[in-house]
Amino acid sequence: MDIKKLVIVGAGGFGREIFWMIERINQKYRLWNVEGFFDDAVAKKNVVNEIPVLGTIEDLRRSQEKIGVVCAIGSAAVRKKIIKNLKENSLLYFPNLMDPLICFSQDLKIGEGNLICAGTILTTNITLGNFNIINLSCTIGHDVIVEDFVTVYPGANISGNVKIGTESELGTGAKIIQGKTIGNKVIIGAGAVVVKDFMEQGTYVGVPARKL
Repeated sequence: MDIKKLVIVGAGGFGREIFWMIERINQKYRLWNVEGFFDDAVAKKNVVNEIPVLGTIEDLRRSQEKIGVVCAIGSAAVRKKIIKNLKENSLLYFPNLMDPLICFSQDLKIGEGNLICAGTILTTNITLGNFNIINLSCTIGHDVIVEDFVTVYPGANISGNVKIGTESELGTGAKIIQGKTIGNKVIIGAGAVVVKDFMEQGTYVGVPARKL
């Protein structure tokens, strides 16, 4: 099997976690060679966890070689802006990365650029769009639809028949009961419990969750 070149956008904490996940994937399948990080806030030629910073996001957009790109930016809105920029270069492609220690059904429908971290369980008939982040030890129940650029932080629980709109974020330990809908650009705070639909943009916190 050919080993493919891969770069990580974002050399911060989550970028380092994604590098660790790629190492774990390679221990099992040997798929990727991580060339380095691209980050606007870390100077070129710095080294992060023994991996070089190769330049800015604009440098990556101008790349002249075909290379896989992983966007390890937690903020949904920032991630969307970066991907829109990088998509101008047709040589760049965006694989899904799934930690070896996840559990998922073979009927999972998935787009591109998704990152699914260790300990997560996805049951049956789930649809994930594009460029979503499902962080450590989350659960996603049957018939859930997650649209694009959604961030689910560690330990969140999403029950069956839930729909989550584009650019929404679920905080650490948040819980959504079955059958609820979260609209676009909705933020659910850490530990919040969602017991009704939230369609209006904004931040919702508490048990049960209410808009700030």
